[in-house]
Amino acid sequence: MKHRGRHRRRRRGRVLRGTLAGTALALTAAATLISASQATVADAPGALKPLSASTGAGRLPLTEQRVPGRWLDRLASEMGRPVGAGTVLDGADRTLRNANGCPSAEKHSLPVEPAATRAYCFGGADTRGWRPGAVTTSGDADDDGRWGRHRVILSGWTRGGGGGSLDGPDPERGLAKVAFVDANDPGRLRYTWALLAVPVDGGRDYRGLVSPLSGMVWYQDKLLVTTREGDRDALYVYDMDRIQRATVDSDAVGRVRGGWSAYGNRYVLPAIASYALPGGRDAPHPAAVSLDRSTSPDSLVASEWVPADGDRRTRLWRYALSREPARSGLLATASSGRAEPVEAYETKTADVRGVLSYRSGWYLDRAAGTSGGHGTLWRQDTKGARATECATDETRHCWSGRAGSLSYWEETGELWSQSGRMLFALPLASVDKALGRSAEQ
Repeated sequence: MKHRGRHRRRRRGRVLRGTLAGTALALTAAATLISASQATVADAPGALKPLSASTGAGRLPLTEQRVPGRWLDRLASEMGRPVGAGTVLDGADRTLRNANGCPSAEKHSLPVEPAATRAYCFGGADTRGWRPGAVTTSGDADDDGRWGRHRVILSGWTRGGGGGSLDGPDPERGLAKVAFVDANDPGRLRYTWALLAVPVDGGRDYRGLVSPLSGMVWYQDKLLVTTREGDRDALYVYDMDRIQRATVDSDAVGRVRGGWSAYGNRYVLPAIASYALPGGRDAPHPAAVSLDRSTSPDSLVASEWVPADGDRRTRLWRYALSREPARSGLLATASSGRAEPVEAYETKTADVRGVLSYRSGWYLDRAAGTSGGHGTLWRQDTKGARATECATDETRHCWSGRAGSLSYWEETGELWSQSGRMLFALPLASVDKALGRSAEQ
């Protein structure tokens, strides 16, 4: 895949942004009134506090560990030649419903202010018993917004784990799968599923990744997902050109009589690498991640999860992505194989479920404080913090009901997220406008 120049299609992106703004959905009516007891100006977290990224609380090195190439080759020789994301998308056999066909209870979770301009919902048949998680797009993968001839959205889900907005990022563990959504036609989004797995037994078999997908970034040909599988796991890495077909439709995972099964899914992604944390349980785990294309080089940003009643502040990190062609999609590492953060911050915002950095601002998605309520989307920098207001009493619980990860599609100017079964987008410029500033500043 050739990664084209970042600015080549900016003009076309502006035209598309204008079209989207002119066809915004009337979704605000789905939201109920927000009570005056929710977050107000008094709860503002204030400015970000810079930390040293090389020492103390701001230091969080990630050690890269590759799955041996012979394991992956052995698995491919047994399962058949790997396919790419384009093949998966060509076989998309399910359809997302447009917002007007979604249940009112689902639409209630959409943002109040600013409102979503596009929204879709997954059906219950293939998501019942699964918890929604992270979102990333081909706007992350390539700067022209496409992967090959496709516009793509990836939506992560985890088996079990409740799903309420008050749960932590790891209330229960289960299998993880990703919906590959063909978004070429905005009026008819189609998708199919792929299970995330980890090779075992020298590549003779694989097991399911057992972790909630609270963070996910698709960059170039790699998909990076957050994990809490073990004490030291931070991120798993998947190759989007190394997707295997399942040959047996069953609830098993891995090698079975007659072939290979992926818990009823048609495709499976075997991990090709991981990034390990220093130390054990006390090491902070990145719970939310996203891509920032406004830096040079492009970077991955991460936030840990600290509960609302926690006794410490939330930390944020930035890691540079590699510019080496042989390391496409991976973090930049030293000769030791460690990726060190290049920036670190501390914030008073707690219960962060999504993080995004773009230009001078950090956007933090804080979960609702009550069941059925709405969350808050804070924009912070080293000077202060702001959030949109959606009531005369300065109520700031205006964001989605069940807060999720954030992904910015630079080519279209859209911010994508997921709340429950609702997948939605809105211009990042509308967020900044609601905050009283221009997205171009």
